[in-house]
Amino acid sequence: MPLKLAPFLFVFLWSTGFIGAKYGLPHADPLSFLLVRYLLVIALMTALALATRAPWPGDARRWFHIGVSGVLVHALYLGGVFVAIGHGLPAGVTALVVGMQPLLTACGAGALLGEKVTARQWAGLALGFVGVFLVVSGGFGGAGAPLGAMLIPAVVALLAITAGTLYQKKFCPSFDLRTGSVVQFLPTAALTALAIALFGEFRVDWTPPFVFALGWLVLVLSLGAISLLNLLIRSGSAVNVASLFYLTPPTTAAIAWLLFGETLAGAALAGMVLAVAGVWLARRA
Repeated sequence: MPLKLAPFLFVFLWSTGFIGAKYGLPHADPLSFLLVRYLLVIALMTALALATRAPWPGDARRWFHIGVSGVLVHALYLGGVFVAIGHGLPAGVTALVVGMQPLLTACGAGALLGEKVTARQWAGLALGFVGVFLVVSGGFGGAGAPLGAMLIPAVVALLAITAGTLYQKKFCPSFDLRTGSVVQFLPTAALTALAIALFGEFRVDWTPPFVFALGWLVLVLSLGAISLLNLLIRSGSAVNVASLFYLTPPTTAAIAWLLFGETLAGAALAGMVLAVAGVWLARRA
């Protein structure tokens, strides 16, 4: 696949992750769903790495950095997304909240990677947050929990994917995608299992919808989209990679509308437009 097509494929695959979460979560606890997903990815990628004799990280320092990036990008990001959707936040709104990542990454890249943050980027940041405010205040159907309980996990996910992108670009931008995935998901699975033991219980109903959603998220997202994300981080700047995430909110919202009939109020739709425009403005800088 030509590298120039990878960003567009990544956006589509990444957007379906929110849909897969919504489709499977009625049949499993969010963290239990993720733990099963992580264990399957570890098993599959370990087998692939051993079969192809893929190189493992050469020293403990690289293991540590790759592991930390995995905890941020997988454990905290995916955990926040799944908990938010599990509490009733629509998939499109969840995608919008974490879609603010390009704006935060542009600011963080200035401090960590030496990239200059311009006045236009700051304007885009302000416009994007106005859009988010309109979305969360505009109302949406199907809420099953207080707004704060739904939004806080999504905000945690936003901060985690931003920090994870910056951390990986700075400390471990290049690693073998087969063994690196195993190193990323091992601490992710351990942290998720600990969270289940401390704060919840393991619950999975092995219904056909759950099995389908699990298979999609393991094979298409964890193996396909995550590999594309690692490839894009390796080949581009942090801000360029993060800018792709501004395409996920409208893509996710469109898929959620087609599959689940999710709709947003007028103010929320206007907020989504403003949020995407804010990220586009920052990306133009």
